[in-house]
Amino acid sequence: MGAAGDIETAEKPPSSAKDWNGPQDDGNPQNWPLLKKLYHTFIPTSIAFLCPFGSSVYTPGDKQVMAEFGVSREIALLPFVFYLLGLSFGPVLAAPVSETFGRKIVYIAALPVFAAFTIGAGFSNNITALIFCRFFAGLFSSPGLSIGTGTISDIWPPEKRGAPMAAFITSVQMGPALGPCIGGFVVEKRGWRWTQWTILFGLVIVLSSTLGMSETYKVSILKKRAKKLGIEGPPAPERSAIEAAKFFATKTIARPMHMLFTEPIVTLFDVYVAFNFGLLNAFFAAFSWVFENVYGFGVASTGLTYLGQAAGSLVGFAMMLYVYRFVWSKESRRLKRADSNAKMAPEKRLIIAKIGAPLLPISLFWFGWTARPSVHWIVPIIAEAFFSCGNLLIFTCASLYLTDCYGAQYGASAWSSNTFLRYFAAFVFPLFAVQMYEALGPGWATSLLGFVTLALLPIPFAFARYGERIRGRSQYLSGE
Repeated sequence: MGAAGDIETAEKPPSSAKDWNGPQDDGNPQNWPLLKKLYHTFIPTSIAFLCPFGSSVYTPGDKQVMAEFGVSREIALLPFVFYLLGLSFGPVLAAPVSETFGRKIVYIAALPVFAAFTIGAGFSNNITALIFCRFFAGLFSSPGLSIGTGTISDIWPPEKRGAPMAAFITSVQMGPALGPCIGGFVVEKRGWRWTQWTILFGLVIVLSSTLGMSETYKVSILKKRAKKLGIEGPPAPERSAIEAAKFFATKTIARPMHMLFTEPIVTLFDVYVAFNFGLLNAFFAAFSWVFENVYGFGVASTGLTYLGQAAGSLVGFAMMLYVYRFVWSKESRRLKRADSNAKMAPEKRLIIAKIGAPLLPISLFWFGWTARPSVHWIVPIIAEAFFSCGNLLIFTCASLYLTDCYGAQYGASAWSSNTFLRYFAAFVFPLFAVQMYEALGPGWATSLLGFVTLALLPIPFAFARYGERIRGRSQYLSGE
């Protein structure tokens, strides 16, 4: 049933539709039945899995691409990194557009184009065409990554948002972790082109699920309600074409970038998450080099080593569910007993980042100095799990904290700046990762990265102490 079908009109309709008709308004997605909420949570979560999966599933096939097109290893890696570059640009447009026109239209419009360029990548007969198609496949796959957190914020109130948001973020990290595992066997049995058909199979499932979704964005729902009832809705000033273009440029393109450079919370968490995400994607090239050269693994067995990252993500997800159930929910209930309108301070979300931050340098030093023939291969894989767990905890905390700080109105823009920066880092890091490992060896190459994570470690602890004061100076007030 569409959003219009969710609106029940009274015998005497209100004179305007600028807000919900009370806390029990059936049109409010936060009042939808549980099954409908879960269905609308599944959509962004499945997209969040498939889009990053589409990046890494290609990587086991790079040697076949080298042989088929007669290119170097660096050139064969470009379809992987240009897909990531596409992921970085899409959200800058998609998130603010969703705040202007609604979430549903962004999902419905982008996914078929993603499918078209994935088909083009699978049929490419030269490396240029493959790079071109992979870039645009990444570009049009990205909306779900940037507006997914906004969609979940539309559906779930802050006190119930922890578990759905944790599932969404875990999917973002599970996708690229499982990509090389599945891609390794696909490449070995069927060839590199079948990695693209694997993406397409997932796209059929995801796209089918989006066709039955309702609008979740408050402003769009209220506008549709007002139009149906013939009453005044949320303000929508008339603009000329030039004014509309100017509004689009200043509000939908500039806003995420403005928040990136003017909001300390956005800036520091964007840098932190971007560096970690750059590492995660650099490891799709570097880990293959380590396990092939140090332990002599083949394509399929190298892909299986990424199960360490998947296991770490699942442990991190379990930890987040525990914190949600026994820390955040308990705190929300305590506040509600004192004041029914009270909300948990965003800084309470930082507990999971404070757990995850120390795991990153520990895991990197661990991996770097145990990846050697004299040490069993399972030891560096366990280190991968610790890295993945810490990365996921910081990643999820950033999403929850930014959403709580800036609300549904600006939260998607804040997260789109984060998505842009982290995928731009993901584009850059693999380009030098293997060369760095070849020059320095696993020990010092990974240690160099570990020192950077040590420098970034204080960020969540600093915001836990000064976050409220910093938020008080923000020009983007928290929305509902």
